[in-house]
Amino acid sequence: MKQLVKKIKINTTIELLTGLHIGGSGDNVEIGGIDNSVIKIATKHNQPYIPGSSLKGKIRCLLEQINGISEVGGGTKRKNEEGKNVNYKFEDKPKECQEIINLFGFANDNKPSKLIVRDAMLNDASLKKLEECEELDMPYTENKWENRIDRVKGVASDPRQTERIPAGVSFDVEFVVNVWDDDNAEDLVNLLKKGINALENDYLGGSGSRGYGQIKFGELKRTELSDANNWKA
Repeated sequence: MKQLVKKIKINTTIELLTGLHIGGSGDNVEIGGIDNSVIKIATKHNQPYIPGSSLKGKIRCLLEQINGISEVGGGTKRKNEEGKNVNYKFEDKPKECQEIINLFGFANDNKPSKLIVRDAMLNDASLKKLEECEELDMPYTENKWENRIDRVKGVASDPRQTERIPAGVSFDVEFVVNVWDDDNAEDLVNLLKKGINALENDYLGGSGSRGYGQIKFGELKRTELSDANNWKA
């Protein structure tokens, strides 16, 4: 890996099929306020968004689960002479693990990430839809009441409010794959597509087992930038 030869941009959308909760700060919860708030952009009138880190982390996690890799980067192999766990060397790891590390990176193997995942913002149509909606509890978001069920008494307890971005809105998403001189570009892109497909069949954000975070990706639009002078295009 000596030279960066190409950037592949993949632009698409994420449509929320169910409400989405990706948590923000809960340090300043007021009496009667939201217990679990979503992350927002303060400089854009508190618009909710999907952090690139949430997308990238979930896609990587799913790929590792699919390939039976229990820990990020492949975990540990053995104990050294001092009785401490030591990492697998990159060349000793299974092929599937190497492929994930090659795309997502892993500091312990001195492998930088080749995948950039931008923060995903609400598109214009969805912003307008939310701004004009009179049934929302807060600007851009809804509140969902939840509670705990006492299995012995058969009653609900501990009510709490969770903030969600409502179903039916869409976000603009951009992935950038950096291709180096020793890479097979199609292998990198196909691994990303595999992760995107896995995410569609899982969930994003919190409380997915309770119905939150079902999403659908739109058409993947690919643009290749092979001239360094035009990478800003």
